[in-house]
Amino acid sequence: MTPLHFEKLYSAEWDELEAQLLRIMEGREKQRRGLEPVRGERVAELYRRACEHLALARARNYPRYLLDRLDRITADAHQVIYQHREYGLLRIKRAFLYGFPRAVRAHARYVWTSAALFFIPMLLVGWLVYERPDLILSVTSAEQAAGYEEMYSKAAESTRIRDAQTDWFAFGFYIRNNIGISFQCFAAGIVFGIGSMFFLVFNGVMIGAVAGYLTERGLSETFYSFVVTHGAFELTAIVLSGAAGLRLGQALVAPGRRTRIQSLTQAARETTVIIYGFVVMLLIAAAIEAFWSSARWIPLTIKYGVAALCWIGVLGYLTFQGRREN
Repeated sequence: MTPLHFEKLYSAEWDELEAQLLRIMEGREKQRRGLEPVRGERVAELYRRACEHLALARARNYPRYLLDRLDRITADAHQVIYQHREYGLLRIKRAFLYGFPRAVRAHARYVWTSAALFFIPMLLVGWLVYERPDLILSVTSAEQAAGYEEMYSKAAESTRIRDAQTDWFAFGFYIRNNIGISFQCFAAGIVFGIGSMFFLVFNGVMIGAVAGYLTERGLSETFYSFVVTHGAFELTAIVLSGAAGLRLGQALVAPGRRTRIQSLTQAARETTVIIYGFVVMLLIAAAIEAFWSSARWIPLTIKYGVAALCWIGVLGYLTFQGRREN
């Protein structure tokens, strides 16, 4: 049996189990409204069958997206049926060891789409502005362009004074700025995904234009040594926030058999752990940007070495972490 045939044959049962679990987790409000109550024996039967499907899919080495979905469904059903509750540090640990990376992989098509909408305009505009620096005026004013050039000039780098108070002030500023950008990319997805697409492309264009302009001006050393380390967390978080926004948009554009409200509720529940995850990544990025990226005393070789480790760590974590749960 091919994976596609397997999915077509049993996806209706998985959808039904997800819908039943969602109603249980939402509480008894719907029962008060006169809707048909959830049948426990049906949930148990669907859970048992989903476990069988998961074992079969693993034995046949079916695609990762199928395994991730069945993993998530059976874990949620086990939680509901056995009333197992985890609080505090253990719950946070499980979320970041298993829940977050698995949710990212389960939404791989949204992540790849978001990455394309963000990075392709960034690279394209960066190259165009590098070839024709005057194009920077198409995305920003002459005053802002001059400000970027002054900010990353070697003269400014050599005279810039940073102390502990300044670093903490910068940390707070970066948190506000980064979270603001990411939540634009996420929340705008409610406009049928178009808003998320717009903000992903817009931010990609802006970052690419500034990078291309400063590179052409000969300021690549000061610019890239500053952004390369925290960019591993910040840029990845922006892509993930856009992916969550695109999932919301898809729920509204193609709700399937559910109403749009039901579909949106399901999408929001699926992406909750991604939201928590990218917020933590933005906090890490802000800390690195304030206390590490701005440090002038660190040799460039060490900065680039640490940046490489950060990029490998972030991508490796999202790709491989949580494939096997202890």
